[in-house]
Amino acid sequence: MKALVAVKRVVDYNVKVRVKSDNTGVDTANVKMSMNPFDEIAIEEAVRLKEKGIVTEIIAVSCGVTQCTETLRTAMAIGADRAILVETSEELQPLAVAKLLKALVDKEQPGLVFLGKQAIDDDCNQTGQMLAALGDLPQATFASKVEVADGKASVTREVDGGLETISITLPAVITVDLRLNEPRYVTLPNIMKAKKKQLDIFKPEDLGVDVTSRIKTLKVSEPPKRSAGIKVADVATLVEKLKNEAKVIA
Repeated sequence: MKALVAVKRVVDYNVKVRVKSDNTGVDTANVKMSMNPFDEIAIEEAVRLKEKGIVTEIIAVSCGVTQCTETLRTAMAIGADRAILVETSEELQPLAVAKLLKALVDKEQPGLVFLGKQAIDDDCNQTGQMLAALGDLPQATFASKVEVADGKASVTREVDGGLETISITLPAVITVDLRLNEPRYVTLPNIMKAKKKQLDIFKPEDLGVDVTSRIKTLKVSEPPKRSAGIKVADVATLVEKLKNEAKVIA
């Protein structure tokens, strides 16, 4: 069984994001980029299923600029067998990515499609659900535990009320949460091996997909700076400030 794993190149989670001076977007010039942490967990889960003998081949997929090849090489260093880059300079929105992944799912026919539940740059949490809808595939989102057997996947999901376990038939789409696993450390020998693995490059038009943006970004701005906290002498002063200054109680 094949597993297809989508990975996204994002600003590294340790970097403080800066907004461009003209407020058109986020400044990525000379900024460290890395794999979306949720996608790293998705790759790790696919590799663990391969180590159990359930998955036979792992295909890492990324959509975006040429530099996404670095992210794909990292995925192959973790354990993906080969990679596919859908190369475009367009600003890709979740629906466009879902359509590109749908075209690749039709082409590769994987039994499992793994995605991170969201990307840490736009926090959309939409691509996996859109892919499942476009491909008419069962879906399990926010997975914190995945067990595969007899053509089905038992997935424990993190929901507002606690945990929910569902059973879905394969092929299926699974989006992963933080508590699913802890990705392994990538060793230097595996990084060197990844350089020799197969990496195919397509354009959106090769897959028959229109990635034109449907949404226009009007302005990007930083959130207002928080004011410093203060200490109060007693409960009465606290209540007075909450009532008259913060206006959070009546």
